[in-house]
Amino acid sequence: MAERENMTAVVAARWLCGIVARMLAAVTGAPAADIAGPRALAFGEATELLLRDNRDIRLARNAVEAAVATQVSARARPNPSLSAGATAIDPAHPGAGSLWNKPLDAVVQLSQLIERGDKRTFRDQGAGLLVEAVRDDLADTIRVQVRTLAVSYFDLMRAQEKVRIAEDTLGLFARTVAAARLRLKAGDIAQSDRSRINVDALRAENDRRQAEAERDRLRADLALQLGLEAASTSLVTVDAWPAADDIAFPADLDGLISRRADVQAATRRVEAADRFRSLARSLRTRDVTIAAQVERYPGQAHANTVGFGVSVPLFLNYNFDGEIRRSEVDRDAAQENLARVRATAMTEIRQAWTDLAAARDRVLRYDQSLLGEATHAAEAAEFAYRNGALGVIDLLDARRILVATEVDAITAQADLGKAIAAGRAALASEEAGQ
Repeated sequence: MAERENMTAVVAARWLCGIVARMLAAVTGAPAADIAGPRALAFGEATELLLRDNRDIRLARNAVEAAVATQVSARARPNPSLSAGATAIDPAHPGAGSLWNKPLDAVVQLSQLIERGDKRTFRDQGAGLLVEAVRDDLADTIRVQVRTLAVSYFDLMRAQEKVRIAEDTLGLFARTVAAARLRLKAGDIAQSDRSRINVDALRAENDRRQAEAERDRLRADLALQLGLEAASTSLVTVDAWPAADDIAFPADLDGLISRRADVQAATRRVEAADRFRSLARSLRTRDVTIAAQVERYPGQAHANTVGFGVSVPLFLNYNFDGEIRRSEVDRDAAQENLARVRATAMTEIRQAWTDLAAARDRVLRYDQSLLGEATHAAEAAEFAYRNGALGVIDLLDARRILVATEVDAITAQADLGKAIAAGRAALASEEAGQ
């Protein structure tokens, strides 16, 4: 019993220390939670930091640059080749004078590969479509990351509110514990009632610690997403809960899906696969290499000659069947991926509206009835207990119901915020994501 009383006293002392810390903060101007001060973060600022510093978005931008570089290579024409050589060298009679006057035949040749079958055109078009697809990937990455940011932001808001509720509850229990000690000495309550109050006070302390741990974890998650690791222990959300505004379900659902960045990316990859299939088929069109050369024969009447040549590959053993078949398989895979992405987008939109409607209804129920009723019941129980008209068990039950209702209410608010963000992300077209 003495140990339990000591633990209760510790709870009360911690609560009082918190009050003193807040008072000192008010006098000195320094926040009590963090000597360095909290890092206030509005959602708009968080979005700007996300677009600038998020690592996934940076990687997506790098992918765009890489795709552009690949297109530069794809549209380039083949380089000519220059070769030089010497023949008819007699080691036994090297001759006198400079190298130019020695008795050897010198040959200089310039050759150029000429691609036929529109190979360069197909290669350039395919690479260009992949550039557009990767840009769509960037827009889709932004869309997904903004939605993820909203989830992290509203989860942290919920955790902050849970800490506040836990601290308020702990303060209330600290006062109740002190009052119960006095009432026990006066003989107004039984020892069992005081024990029940002590147990609930200790549970309130555990709830506060758990809420703080969850808040700190969510702070770290949000900081990592925004590249704010240095402020991972001090982030504080400052926005209000979003209103339960209606977001109209799109009338032209097929058109909206077609404009989404992920669907656009998949569509362009199908088009690119078409070009690469044409490129593979064009491999059966023989390229031609033309060459011109100058040959010098020292000591002869006609010392210099000019020659021309043409080379054409002979497809005697292999006719590029493997490349063509691979390009057809790649195109089929691109079409399957497009169908999958469209189906996923459709499901995402419908699920977003289902979740949004459910979250809006939950918030309205808590705002219009549940939260008010629980608050009224708890206040009535506190009044009745102070006047001896209610037992401690009923008092503690009323408090538990109020705390649970408050936590459920802020959870509903967070779910609504996340549902709104998911709905907007589901509707985001290619243009909205850029």
